[in-house]
This record gives sequence, structure tokens and C-alpha cells, in this order.
Amino acid sequence: MDFDACDHVRPIRWMGDRLELLDQRKLPFETDHVVCADADAVAEAIAELVVRGAPAIGIAAAWGVVLAAQALTRADPSVDSGDAALARLQPAIAELRKARPTAVNLAWALDRMCGALRATGVDWLPRLASQAEQIVAEDLAGNRAMGLAGAQLIEPGSGVLTHCNTGSLATAGFGTALGVVRAGVAQGRIARVFAGETRPWLQGARLTVWELQQDGIDATLIADSAAAHLMAGGQVQWVIVGADRICANGDVANKIGTHQLAIVARHFGVKFMVVAPSSTVDMATASGADIVIEQRNPAELFGVAGKRHVAHGVRAWNPVFDVALAPLIDAIVTERGVVAQPDASRMAAFFAPKTSA
Repeated sequence: MDFDACDHVRPIRWMGDRLELLDQRKLPFETDHVVCADADAVAEAIAELVVRGAPAIGIAAAWGVVLAAQALTRADPSVDSGDAALARLQPAIAELRKARPTAVNLAWALDRMCGALRATGVDWLPRLASQAEQIVAEDLAGNRAMGLAGAQLIEPGSGVLTHCNTGSLATAGFGTALGVVRAGVAQGRIARVFAGETRPWLQGARLTVWELQQDGIDATLIADSAAAHLMAGGQVQWVIVGADRICANGDVANKIGTHQLAIVARHFGVKFMVVAPSSTVDMATASGADIVIEQRNPAELFGVAGKRHVAHGVRAWNPVFDVALAPLIDAIVTERGVVAQPDASRMAAFFAPKTSA
């Protein structure tokens, strides 16, 4: 398929000596970029949701390491090996690592950048930048592969519901769950697209429907609380979501509200698909019960776009993610293939480390 024809948005621009991030807090009415000249600025941008989406967070963090490395060479040109650089870069890497605790791609990308440093000599800086470029290229290629694989599971003429934003804004391009939507629409398999608003940050309302609009894909926005009614009416055959962490037993941590969608989908016989790169799979985490769920400022629930709608003195609880349990999931789609009806044994068989003969 012509991928470029339905994929026009890019949230991350590497400019050689700085990182420009499309400020997703201001979309859809403002398309400003936040310029990050150092690793601290990248860490702050990740923490403050300037850039969001597990793959995009990992990509931004990788470029943050490159910025820290450039600053190191300016301060001390005598650093002549990757190992020496890695020792000096640990504080910056630690700041990037703690910017968001739940999305495993952040730690995965940083570990990969550290590995690249360990394997280099005097040419460590260009090789480090090359590693970041490779992460970007692999993510884009993987998203396209996932889009095609996921679309093949969908019967022509189907309706789909997605949650949060999992498109180009959350990745290097094309998207994970939204990549399946793009491919499915292009192939005529998806006839109706619905997007939940995704409170409290409204990623579905502000980002997903806007992004699809940029690519000429018609989508209908619904209130989060309308999902059960929509499914009961037979308008949706698949719920398609992304993931911030996939556990060894197939449990999936994703944007808050995902678990209830999985429960409702099972009740109404609607299929449930999770789409994420294999870097999101964390075989070291046995189940969703072991995941640290990020808690954000309760004030985010008190209003929209800075305007308060809740009486003063009211308490709020604001977990950012929840865990959809593996028995509720029909398929996990990665760039490596599809795990149908995921459980611990199927996950182990599919994602077991490859061993040489």
C-alpha cells in the first residue's frame, strides 16, 4: 500500500544539534514545537506530556542521550571511548529514565543506547547518533508491518473503536493501533472508525480524530462513557488499542479506560486487539499486578484546558494507566507477528530469546 498517502504527521524532528517536539498539549488548534537543546529539556518534555506515546517517548529519550553526549564532548573533548562516555552520561540517562515510569519503551531505548556506547571506541559519538536513527527507522518499518498484520484479522466492512492516541503522534510514524486503522481503511476492511475522547487529557478528542482528519480518514468521536452503548448496537466488531507495557502472561498496561473496554467488548462479543512493538513486551514482568501504575496530579481531573469545572475541596484520583487482563484479549500484534489468545505459554513460545545452535 502507499503508506505515505495516509501518514502525514511527525511529532519528533532531529535537527542535528537539537530536538524539536510537536507540543501535543496544544493540539489541535496550535502546532507549536518545543525545542530541546539538552537532555534535561527532553526529560522535562517527556514528563510534561509534550511528547507522549510509548514508542515516541523512547525515540525522544534516545535523542536526549545524543544531546547529552554532544554536551559532554563540548565540555571535555578528551573522552575517547564509549565506556568512558557512558560513565559520564549516567546522570543524564538516569533523569531520562525516571521521566515516565510505566512505558517500557523508555527504558528499552535507553538500554539500547547504553549498549551502543559499550560497543564503541573513539568513534562513539557518531555511532551513538546512528543508533538513535536506527531506532527511528525500525519503529517506522515495524509500525507498517503491524498495520498490515492487524488489518488482515479484520473482516471487510467492519467498525472499530480505538482509545487514546496510537498513531504517528505516538510513534516514528504510521502508528501502532492507528496503523491498523490506516491499513484497514486503505484496504476497505474498516468501514467505520470510532474514537473515545480519553479523559482527562482528551488524547482521543484532541489528537486521534485530528490526526485521522489530516490523512482524510473519517472518524466519529464518542464520549468514553458511550462505548458500551456503541458496542451493544453492533456498530463495532473490533476494539483496537496500543500498549505501554505487555507482561509475560499477556496482561497489557495501557491508557486508563482500556480495561473497562476489554470487559465490555467481551460481554458483547466484540474482538479486542492490542498493537505494539515487541520492545513493549516485558518478559521480566510476570503479570499486570507487578506494574507500577503512574499517578498524575489529581488537578488534571478538575477541568479542561485550564478552565475549572469542579468545586473546590473535592478530592480526585488520577491513575494514568490500567491493566487489561490477558483472558480478555483476542490478539496481540507486533512487528514479529500475531499472538492469538495470549497467555503465559504462548507469550513464552513467541517471545523467548533466540538461541544459536
